[in-house]
Amino acid sequence: MKIYTRTGDAGETALFDNTRVSKADPRVDAYGEVDELNAWLGLVRANGIEADLDTAVMRIQRDLFAVGAQLADPADRLADRVTKAFVSDTDVARLEALIDQLERALPPLTRFILAGGSPAGAALHVARTVCRRAERRIVALTPPADLLIVRYINRLSDLLFVLARTVNHRAGQPETEW
Repeated sequence: MKIYTRTGDAGETALFDNTRVSKADPRVDAYGEVDELNAWLGLVRANGIEADLDTAVMRIQRDLFAVGAQLADPADRLADRVTKAFVSDTDVARLEALIDQLERALPPLTRFILAGGSPAGAALHVARTVCRRAERRIVALTPPADLLIVRYINRLSDLLFVLARTVNHRAGQPETEW
Protein backbone atom coordinates (compact mmCIF):
# COMPACT_ATOMS: atom_id res chain seq x y z
CA MET A 1 0.00 0.00 0.00
CA LYS A 2 1.39 3.39 -0.99
CA ILE A 3 1.37 6.26 1.48
CA TYR A 4 0.08 8.66 -1.15
CA THR A 5 -3.32 8.27 -2.77
CA ARG A 6 -3.57 11.50 -4.80
CA THR A 7 -7.22 11.79 -3.71
CA GLY A 8 -6.46 14.96 -1.76
CA ASP A 9 -4.62 16.77 -4.52
CA ALA A 10 -7.59 19.07 -5.18
CA GLY A 11 -7.79 20.15 -1.53
CA GLU A 12 -10.45 17.67 -0.44
CA THR A 13 -10.48 14.67 1.87
CA ALA A 14 -12.97 11.96 2.78
CA LEU A 15 -14.71 11.57 6.10
CA PHE A 16 -15.54 8.08 7.40
CA ASP A 17 -18.93 8.17 5.68
CA ASN A 18 -17.07 8.80 2.37
CA THR A 19 -18.36 12.37 2.17
CA ARG A 20 -15.79 14.54 0.37
CA VAL A 21 -15.09 17.80 2.18
CA SER A 22 -12.59 20.61 1.90
CA LYS A 23 -9.41 20.14 3.89
CA ALA A 24 -10.37 23.53 5.38
CA ASP A 25 -13.67 22.10 6.68
CA PRO A 26 -14.16 22.79 10.42
CA ARG A 27 -14.44 19.06 11.13
CA VAL A 28 -11.11 18.36 9.41
CA ASP A 29 -9.63 21.30 11.30
CA ALA A 30 -10.90 19.86 14.61
CA TYR A 31 -9.42 16.41 14.11
CA GLY A 32 -6.27 18.01 12.73
CA GLU A 33 -5.87 19.85 16.04
CA VAL A 34 -6.29 16.52 17.86
CA ASP A 35 -3.61 15.03 15.59
CA GLU A 36 -1.26 17.92 16.42
CA LEU A 37 -1.90 17.34 20.12
CA ASN A 38 -1.03 13.68 19.65
CA ALA A 39 2.24 14.65 17.97
CA TRP A 40 3.14 16.98 20.86
CA LEU A 41 2.56 14.09 23.25
CA GLY A 42 4.94 12.03 21.13
CA LEU A 43 7.53 14.78 21.60
CA VAL A 44 6.92 14.68 25.34
CA ARG A 45 7.59 10.94 25.36
CA ALA A 46 10.67 11.36 23.15
CA ASN A 47 12.09 13.81 25.71
CA GLY A 48 12.12 11.04 28.27
CA ILE A 49 9.58 10.93 31.07
CA GLU A 50 9.31 8.42 33.88
CA ALA A 51 7.77 5.06 33.03
CA ASP A 52 4.49 5.61 34.90
CA LEU A 53 3.91 8.89 33.08
CA ASP A 54 5.02 7.45 29.74
CA THR A 55 2.43 4.69 30.07
CA ALA A 56 -0.28 7.24 30.88
CA VAL A 57 0.69 9.52 27.97
CA MET A 58 0.79 6.61 25.53
CA ARG A 59 -2.73 5.63 26.64
CA ILE A 60 -3.84 9.22 26.00
CA GLN A 61 -2.31 9.06 22.52
CA ARG A 62 -4.41 5.98 21.81
CA ASP A 63 -7.49 7.79 23.15
CA LEU A 64 -6.77 10.70 20.82
CA PHE A 65 -6.84 8.37 17.81
CA ALA A 66 -10.33 7.39 18.95
CA VAL A 67 -11.34 11.05 19.35
CA GLY A 68 -10.06 11.80 15.85
CA ALA A 69 -11.99 8.83 14.45
CA GLN A 70 -15.19 10.03 16.13
CA LEU A 71 -14.70 13.55 14.79
CA ALA A 72 -14.14 12.19 11.27
CA ASP A 73 -17.44 10.30 11.53
CA PRO A 74 -20.27 12.87 11.63
CA ALA A 75 -22.79 10.28 10.45
CA ASP A 76 -21.89 7.93 13.34
CA ARG A 77 -21.01 5.07 11.02
CA LEU A 78 -18.28 3.64 13.22
CA ALA A 79 -19.46 0.21 14.23
CA ASP A 80 -20.25 -0.22 17.91
CA ARG A 81 -18.03 -3.30 17.86
CA VAL A 82 -14.98 -1.10 17.16
CA THR A 83 -14.62 -0.11 20.81
CA LYS A 84 -11.09 1.21 20.39
CA ALA A 85 -12.56 3.97 18.20
CA PHE A 86 -14.51 5.53 21.07
CA VAL A 87 -13.73 7.32 24.30
CA SER A 88 -16.05 6.62 27.19
CA ASP A 89 -17.06 7.91 30.61
CA THR A 90 -14.53 5.43 31.98
CA ASP A 91 -11.77 7.24 30.06
CA VAL A 92 -12.84 10.59 31.53
CA ALA A 93 -12.86 9.05 35.01
CA ARG A 94 -9.36 7.65 34.37
CA LEU A 95 -8.10 11.15 33.56
CA GLU A 96 -9.72 12.56 36.71
CA ALA A 97 -8.22 9.81 38.88
CA LEU A 98 -4.76 10.51 37.45
CA ILE A 99 -5.15 14.25 38.08
CA ASP A 100 -6.10 13.54 41.70
CA GLN A 101 -3.22 11.09 42.16
CA LEU A 102 -0.59 13.42 40.69
CA GLU A 103 -1.82 16.53 42.49
CA ARG A 104 -1.33 14.84 45.88
CA ALA A 105 2.44 14.83 45.25
CA LEU A 106 2.62 18.48 44.11
CA PRO A 107 2.89 21.65 46.15
CA PRO A 108 -0.40 23.56 46.11
CA LEU A 109 -0.73 26.38 43.59
CA THR A 110 -0.93 29.84 45.10
CA ARG A 111 -0.28 31.85 41.94
CA PHE A 112 -0.32 31.43 38.18
CA ILE A 113 2.85 29.84 36.82
CA LEU A 114 4.71 30.47 33.60
CA ALA A 115 5.12 27.63 31.12
CA GLY A 116 8.60 26.18 31.00
CA GLY A 117 10.84 23.89 33.00
CA SER A 118 12.33 20.74 31.56
CA PRO A 119 11.97 20.01 27.83
CA ALA A 120 9.22 17.45 28.51
CA GLY A 121 7.49 19.79 30.96
CA ALA A 122 7.57 22.68 28.50
CA ALA A 123 6.27 20.41 25.72
CA LEU A 124 3.39 19.38 28.01
CA HIS A 125 2.52 23.06 28.49
CA VAL A 126 2.42 23.46 24.70
CA ALA A 127 0.30 20.29 24.44
CA ARG A 128 -2.12 21.82 26.96
CA THR A 129 -2.60 24.92 24.80
CA VAL A 130 -3.04 22.79 21.67
CA CYS A 131 -5.61 20.75 23.59
CA ARG A 132 -7.53 23.93 24.46
CA ARG A 133 -7.43 24.99 20.80
CA ALA A 134 -8.74 21.56 19.77
CA GLU A 135 -11.52 21.94 22.33
CA ARG A 136 -12.55 25.29 20.82
CA ARG A 137 -12.64 23.75 17.33
CA ILE A 138 -14.65 20.77 18.58
CA VAL A 139 -17.32 22.82 20.38
CA ALA A 140 -17.78 24.95 17.26
CA LEU A 141 -18.75 21.97 15.07
CA THR A 142 -22.10 21.69 13.32
CA PRO A 143 -23.61 19.22 13.80
CA PRO A 144 -22.25 19.26 17.34
CA ALA A 145 -19.71 16.69 18.45
CA ASP A 146 -20.63 14.16 21.11
CA LEU A 147 -20.46 15.94 24.48
CA LEU A 148 -18.42 13.04 25.81
CA ILE A 149 -15.61 14.09 23.45
CA VAL A 150 -15.84 17.65 24.76
CA ARG A 151 -15.67 16.40 28.37
CA TYR A 152 -12.71 14.16 27.58
CA ILE A 153 -10.75 16.96 25.87
CA ASN A 154 -11.65 19.44 28.62
CA ARG A 155 -10.40 17.07 31.32
CA LEU A 156 -7.34 16.22 29.26
CA SER A 157 -6.23 19.86 29.19
CA ASP A 158 -6.43 19.90 33.00
CA LEU A 159 -4.40 16.70 33.16
CA LEU A 160 -1.76 18.07 30.79
CA PHE A 161 -1.26 21.04 33.12
CA VAL A 162 -0.84 18.69 36.09
CA LEU A 163 1.46 16.45 34.06
CA ALA A 164 3.64 19.46 33.15
CA ARG A 165 3.88 20.38 36.82
CA THR A 166 4.60 16.76 37.76
CA VAL A 167 7.34 16.29 35.17
CA ASN A 168 8.99 19.53 36.23
CA HIS A 169 8.63 18.74 39.93
CA ARG A 170 10.17 15.29 39.50
CA ALA A 171 13.01 16.85 37.46
CA GLY A 172 13.70 19.35 40.24
CA GLN A 173 12.69 22.28 38.01
CA PRO A 174 11.19 25.10 40.08
CA GLU A 175 7.98 26.74 38.91
CA THR A 176 8.23 30.39 37.89
CA GLU A 177 5.32 32.32 39.33
CA TRP A 178 3.70 35.14 37.43
